[in-house]
Amino acid sequence: MTEGHAPAPGPADETHAGRPASTTTGSTGTTGGTGGTSRTSLRAGTTRAQGGRPTDRPRALTAAGLVDGLVLVALLGVVAVGFGPAWGTTGYLLPALGGAAAGLLVAWLGAWLRWSVLLTAAATVLAYFLLGGALALPGTAIAGVVPTGATLSELAVGAVHGWKSFVTTVPPLSSFEELAVVPYLLMLLTGVLAGTIAWRSRVAAWALLPVVVALTAVALLGTILPAYPLVQGLVVAVVGLLWASWRAAETRMGANRLLSEASRSATRRLRAQRVRGGAVLLGLGGIAAVLVSPLLGQGERVVLRELITPPLDLHQYTSPLVGFRTYTKDLDETELFTVTGMPADGRVRLATLDSYAGTVYDAGSGGGSGVFNRAGDVIDTVAAGTPTPVQVTVTGYSGVWLPDVGQLGGIRFTGERADELAASTYYNATSGTGVVTAGLRPGDAYELDAIVSPPPSEEDLAEVPILETDLPKPQDVADAVPGKAQQFAADATDPFERLLNIRDTLVATGVYSSGLENQPASRPGHSAARIDTLLAQDEMVGDDEQFAVALALMARQAGIPARVVMGFYPEKDALKPGAPYVVTGADVHAWVEVPFEGYGWVPFDVVPDEDNKVEPLPRSKQVPKPPVLESPETPEEPPQAEAGDVEDEKDDEEAEGIDWRQVAIIAVAVAVPLAIVALPVLLLLAYKARRRGRRRSAPVPVDRVSGGWREVVDVATDLGAGVPRAATRREGARLLVTQLPSAAPDATTGLAHRADRTVFGGGEPTQAEIDEYWAEVDALVGTLHAGLPWRKRVAARLSLRSVRGADAPPARAVVRGWVRAVPAAFGRAGRAMARPLHDRMARARRRRARRQEDR
Repeated sequence: MTEGHAPAPGPADETHAGRPASTTTGSTGTTGGTGGTSRTSLRAGTTRAQGGRPTDRPRALTAAGLVDGLVLVALLGVVAVGFGPAWGTTGYLLPALGGAAAGLLVAWLGAWLRWSVLLTAAATVLAYFLLGGALALPGTAIAGVVPTGATLSELAVGAVHGWKSFVTTVPPLSSFEELAVVPYLLMLLTGVLAGTIAWRSRVAAWALLPVVVALTAVALLGTILPAYPLVQGLVVAVVGLLWASWRAAETRMGANRLLSEASRSATRRLRAQRVRGGAVLLGLGGIAAVLVSPLLGQGERVVLRELITPPLDLHQYTSPLVGFRTYTKDLDETELFTVTGMPADGRVRLATLDSYAGTVYDAGSGGGSGVFNRAGDVIDTVAAGTPTPVQVTVTGYSGVWLPDVGQLGGIRFTGERADELAASTYYNATSGTGVVTAGLRPGDAYELDAIVSPPPSEEDLAEVPILETDLPKPQDVADAVPGKAQQFAADATDPFERLLNIRDTLVATGVYSSGLENQPASRPGHSAARIDTLLAQDEMVGDDEQFAVALALMARQAGIPARVVMGFYPEKDALKPGAPYVVTGADVHAWVEVPFEGYGWVPFDVVPDEDNKVEPLPRSKQVPKPPVLESPETPEEPPQAEAGDVEDEKDDEEAEGIDWRQVAIIAVAVAVPLAIVALPVLLLLAYKARRRGRRRSAPVPVDRVSGGWREVVDVATDLGAGVPRAATRREGARLLVTQLPSAAPDATTGLAHRADRTVFGGGEPTQAEIDEYWAEVDALVGTLHAGLPWRKRVAARLSLRSVRGADAPPARAVVRGWVRAVPAAFGRAGRAMARPLHDRMARARRRRARRQEDR
């Protein structure tokens, strides 16, 4: 140390010297005895002088930090709700909310202990693996809590590949425990990032960025059916913006602490203005949602599972339609599988084929063909109807195509290969086709939750339009298809009529033959050359394979979306109700499906009549045209509408144009947050009203009078008067008169005296005396409120002082004590855990020091 350059005294030196840490004179501040007048020293000195609290105290240990944590809990909870539609049950809540809580805990510890970025990241990874067994994979953990090697392995793999499986699995995902890693990890990372920014960054509004990113990610990982988009958006927007504005205002007031703390009334007005602004913002947000949401909700929701094609290569599996003749010729008497519990009008579907490339009709993927996703015990479906359990036992069938019935609501395998088959099962909910990549073989069994809708009649279908569907465009179609499609459709212009004309012509003029003995010669296959030969012959000879493909291709040529389905169904009236259906190769069929509004995909059989024989027909009758419908007579013009009818029709159209369901949803979305905010107020008012009612209707008449005096004391307590519970009625009356100028002395003391005479007197008061006493109580209470502004009257009605007692400590002090006690308890626990390590390190240092001294 050189002479004349003494170091500036620190805070400890100033304290020992008996000087205050900082002093302020006018507009300048001095720090100790150094004479510094910087703004930093002024602000630091003011903080120490007023609060006695060190300026470097972590925000996570303050009451404001507690508010930040509560806001983040609300925001993350709203984000986690978005996993509901994809998961199907409430099982996602434990991994999602548990991950969010774990992330906030890591962020809080990092903010409290001032961890570096690397240490916080290491703590996040450690929490992910330690808590992953209990929160995401309890089935692999010991007692559902302690992680095992399998738990750690699945957590590591799920963090990388779980996202792909999450969007390529058929919802609901509750059947796949390993997929819980995705919501657990997403919410864990969001909690760490949002909490770290909120508790450690000066610009706290950046904490909303991870929340918004997580909300977007949850929407993309979900289904086209959202959870509560309006509620989620309103809560995140309103609560997030209010919190961000509050943090910005607190930062500004902290930068000017001298001015803000010198005017407490201004601070209170500013906070009240924020509350009012928040309520106005919430109301404006609800109104904007009502007006804008119908416009935003017109498009289809974009989710990843509808855009990403799963990694299932269907081209490695041969189309089952290629082996159609194998069933009819070689396996006609072979028992393929037994179906138990098949509903009436049910068909066993083997595969739906909608992609034609000139040689084979194959199963498509993507677009209108749908996608193949992993399937489990529960499959999300929009099909109407009650699922029926159907058991399938494989006896002579083998292959990757899964025989199923109707639309599936779930599939459960049994037997020795159950786990292997379940892990390799994919299902396309759009086409109703299932694929088991491990392959089915004799001895396998499974149960289906089948939904079978009764087929509509042709009269019903004529009343609804055919839906437009984006199916793959047929390639290399036979040359005869366009001309025959136009010829068979005749003069019909309606799509449904054109479809029926084409089908009826094929049925009426075709000859059925599978190339068996005693049947006309018929080549197998459905290539472009085979279909060209079929349509070019005078007698169209073939079986379901050729006729179904021909109908589908001609329907596509006529602008009608159609697809071919291969499956099995018994002859009419051959299956008794309730009896098992033993499927043989002779039951194989192929049919065409066309989508109709309100009915979905409707099957159309195109099997030629058995009476049709190969007989040359005259040229003029080779292709009979269906009868042409006569044009209907032109309807008479309606009488001229009377004046005012047009306006009435416009009013009706406008009324019908309002989507009241959407308005109701938006109203609920706005009302729920308001109800949550208003619930504590309503509960408090209800409690006070019930307390007054119980006092006035007490079973003992004397208690009704004493209850009236207690009502006066409680009202006065809420208005700010302090009456100890141990005070007598006359002492309380004197205190009320002294503390409340609006309290009439004669009326107040008179009520106290009357209550004493009634309680300590010998007789019982009559009901008339009780009513008169309560009328005076109501008059005095009205007088107490009449002399106050409306804000104080409202504050008194919402006050908790009478509930807690006038001599109870303030609620703010209680909350402050809790906030300080919790971090202190964690600190003591942390120090107790770290003390052995600290002592061991100290002993090691002393040993090294002694060894160095000995040397």
